[in-house]
Amino acid sequence: MMPRHSSAATDAASAPLLDIDGARAIIRLNRPKHLNRLQPEDLDALVKLFDQIEADSALRVLVLTGTGRAFSSGYDLGSIAERTTNAQQQTAGSAFEIVVNRLEDLALPTICRLNGGVYGGATDLALACDFRIGVDTAEMFMPAARLGLHYYKSGIKRYVSRLGVDNAKRLFLTAEKIGAAEMLRIGYLTAMVPAEGLDQEVDRLAGILAGNAPVAMRGMKRTINEFARGRLDEEAADRRHRDSMRSAEIKEGVKAYAEKRPPKF
Repeated sequence: MMPRHSSAATDAASAPLLDIDGARAIIRLNRPKHLNRLQPEDLDALVKLFDQIEADSALRVLVLTGTGRAFSSGYDLGSIAERTTNAQQQTAGSAFEIVVNRLEDLALPTICRLNGGVYGGATDLALACDFRIGVDTAEMFMPAARLGLHYYKSGIKRYVSRLGVDNAKRLFLTAEKIGAAEMLRIGYLTAMVPAEGLDQEVDRLAGILAGNAPVAMRGMKRTINEFARGRLDEEAADRRHRDSMRSAEIKEGVKAYAEKRPPKF
């Protein structure tokens, strides 16, 4: 499942790479010598890629992964430490938060292909995806308490809403590293597989998502995320439900069900 390199000819360190494979978009973080540590220029590149993917109606699912032995070691803290004013530090932190929130709000369903360890801010980047499939040697580590960093509030909310209060406290306050089996137990991983089975499991899930009704999925994803944040727009959710009852998608879905065939959306 590792993408054909349509965005770059080699695996030389670079900004994130994009590959399009049918209805699937694949973004690959590509600084393997530094465990795919994100640089300021990578944040701009990711937002542009998200916009490009969302604007392409032929795309149905996004897979986010990394090059080499880790998914990502998070945001380059050195780039923050080098900044001299509080305003500049706030800008750096806000830029990363914007990227993660943009990923969570992406209209397409998203899968994080965790090819290895995930650390620091990258744990939140992966958590912003709808699904996380990881190898059984993966590990995660949120070092904020050891660094003296109060994490940004939307990231803490994501941890709490997706993993629960107790797990969020454990990961943030103890800065304890946990392995793949524990990541699966607390719900951080959707599925855990051996390395040789990673692509097969990602392909299986991506195929399911790409075959489902895109408008209905987009609306339900939005409603689910709003529920998780405690900020549901009830009127909009009701409107999406009513619209779906008159849509071309439901007509095709019901027809396909009656004809005992896969729907064609």
